[in-house]
Amino acid sequence: MARLEARSGAAASGLERLYPEKGDTWPKILKYNYEKYGDRHIAMRYKHHGIWQTYSWKDYYLNVKYLALGLLSLGFKPGDKLLVIGDNAPQWYHAELAAQANHGVAVGLYSDLTPQEIKYIAANSEARFAVVEDQEQVDKFLQVKDGLNRLEKIVYWRYKGVSGYTDAALTGYRQVQQLGQKYESEHPGTFEQNIASGSPSDICAIIYTSGTTGDVPKGAVHTYGTLLPGAEYYLHLDPWYEDDNIASYMPPAWITEQWFGIGCHLLSGAILNFAERPETQQQDIREIGPDIMYYNSRIWERQAVTVQARIKGSDPLKRLIFRLFMPVGYMMADARLKKQKPGFFVKMLHPLADFLVLRPLRDNLGLPNARVCYTTGAILSPDAIRFYHALNVPLKNQYALTEGGAVSCSRTDDINLETAGTVPRGTEVRINAIGELLCKQPGVFLGYYQDPVKTAEVLKDGWFSSGDSARINEEGHVVFIDRLRDLVEMTCGERLAPQLIESRLKFSPYIRDAWVMAGPDRAYVSAIITIDYENVSRWADRRRVVYTTFNDLSQKPEVYELIRQDIERINKTLPEGCRVMKYTNLHKEFDPDESELTRNRKLRKKFVGERYRELINAIYSDKTEAPIEAQIKYRDGRSGILKTTISIKSVKEANR
Repeated sequence: MARLEARSGAAASGLERLYPEKGDTWPKILKYNYEKYGDRHIAMRYKHHGIWQTYSWKDYYLNVKYLALGLLSLGFKPGDKLLVIGDNAPQWYHAELAAQANHGVAVGLYSDLTPQEIKYIAANSEARFAVVEDQEQVDKFLQVKDGLNRLEKIVYWRYKGVSGYTDAALTGYRQVQQLGQKYESEHPGTFEQNIASGSPSDICAIIYTSGTTGDVPKGAVHTYGTLLPGAEYYLHLDPWYEDDNIASYMPPAWITEQWFGIGCHLLSGAILNFAERPETQQQDIREIGPDIMYYNSRIWERQAVTVQARIKGSDPLKRLIFRLFMPVGYMMADARLKKQKPGFFVKMLHPLADFLVLRPLRDNLGLPNARVCYTTGAILSPDAIRFYHALNVPLKNQYALTEGGAVSCSRTDDINLETAGTVPRGTEVRINAIGELLCKQPGVFLGYYQDPVKTAEVLKDGWFSSGDSARINEEGHVVFIDRLRDLVEMTCGERLAPQLIESRLKFSPYIRDAWVMAGPDRAYVSAIITIDYENVSRWADRRRVVYTTFNDLSQKPEVYELIRQDIERINKTLPEGCRVMKYTNLHKEFDPDESELTRNRKLRKKFVGERYRELINAIYSDKTEAPIEAQIKYRDGRSGILKTTISIKSVKEANR
């Protein structure tokens, strides 16, 4: 590893430590909670076979302790890297803290990574150990293990399907904990001594970027001192309490969950809840009724548009009630956001609107008790945030970076639909000559693992170059515009931020993804759309539109007209030179397994630009259709060729 100077961020932060007595590393804070709460307070709740089970803080601590000692007995050394992969579950968090208690480094992986993607990160991080969820993840590692000379042990926590495997590298989670109990009897006090000797300057996590540009992911190196300020910032902004319920949804491989699910959870002592399976997440969240809720912006978008689609497909009475009373929610939300008093009739009608429409929708979304709600990843469109505020859900944007830390977020009493809030005390932000946001704060990472060249490109004199175009408005709020590389100069002289149009298009219940293209060498703005198959198919069924497959449905003239109406709606809000003039409905959804999306579902525009070059050329050659021939890669390694023809429509002439 190229030499990276470790530093402590907590002491340098402009924010006063909320809980200095708890400690300055995650294992120290865990030990403090164990000593304070023991088995008298729930730390985690998880669902198993339909029944909610609990871990007390004592259970959390002992699970981490015996796993850590078991790893020591297997040869784990200070500085070793531990890969963790699987769906959100208590064992994921136990594994991370176990590695850190041993002065090791946790490396999180997204559960849907392919074997080759796992191989790259395992090799790049020089990992010696891995803790994985189940047979699926074990099989991925076994496919590539021979090319990973450093990897010695793979520990699995779900035993189904793995019991017959004979590979010497494999061992069960319970067996490792049993080794830890034996190690404790032979080396009493080792775990506690290791925790006590931990320092905020210790490197504790390598968090891999999503690889939006199409390049391989880069490992951002963090210490407790660079992660702790982010968690402290959010708790200063919105206090969490011991009896708060948190829904664990974001992958711990993402830095947001490092702040929230690990940092804020440990510091606040709140209850972290885990769904039984990803497929039951929504139902399980409804049972939990979380006080703290944070989703990727794509999930907030999908929930909002799904509500709209279901209302459109409901019976006439429900549609009438929605049309009558949802505007009351919007008017009340607008008044609150503008810090104005609502009108007399709005104030009188709002309780009835809440009873008939708003509260049932909050309950359906699992948000009846939501007090603190964040959107993560991309900035959520103003339309979507306004929708949630109409439901009385206090959703807000926040702007954060894997490398640059938590940069800005809105206070609940100072939310602006168009911004990502203000920066915390101790964080410096500036906009350079080309409009790029630079930040300097204790949460800035140390550098990219094994990549001093890339580190030097983005980190200079403590300032991190975000690659994002932004501005600071008169109220001191950060206004995110787009990735700097994605901004385009139009022939008319306008500067276009495609993401602003894309986010508004995705608020349609019929649009799953939108990719907006423009440039000085292109005469107009165009869009490649992927339809929301579930919602569009319901719409088509109601109108007796006959179709067979996704491809067939996407190319129906009626569907093109449906999409045109949404594009026209957005066009009315744009300057004339920035309006979408042509569009096409793609024959399939963008897929992370085909490298079109990152694992946190961001579009890899550079990659798809190459992949669909012929389609783009056809759009700008005034053609009315384009042949598509694409190689499809399946998760089992097989590949195939898809051939089809898709239509290209002018927005003004799509229905003619």
